[in-house]
Amino acid sequence: MPRLPGRKAVPWMLILDAALVARAHWTRLDDRDRRELTRIVRKSHGLPANLTPKERSELLRLVRLLDPVTAGRKLLPFHGGVRRSRR
Repeated sequence: MPRLPGRKAVPWMLILDAALVARAHWTRLDDRDRRELTRIVRKSHGLPANLTPKERSELLRLVRLLDPVTAGRKLLPFHGGVRRSRR
């Protein structure tokens, strides 16, 4: 994905960048998986206890397909990364 100029100076560009990354990862799922993920998230109301064990495992499978770790790394400045200390 091309980097946008002035990303730090213009907050709406950060939002646009996040939307583009989210869309790219959302389109990794096929239509059936998107519908199922939406259904499970709505049913849960943000509480895993509202789901059956089968639904929890399906949610985990679908989230892994979305690859949120890579999406998060794309949104970090300089593509990547938080520097670790030398210790």
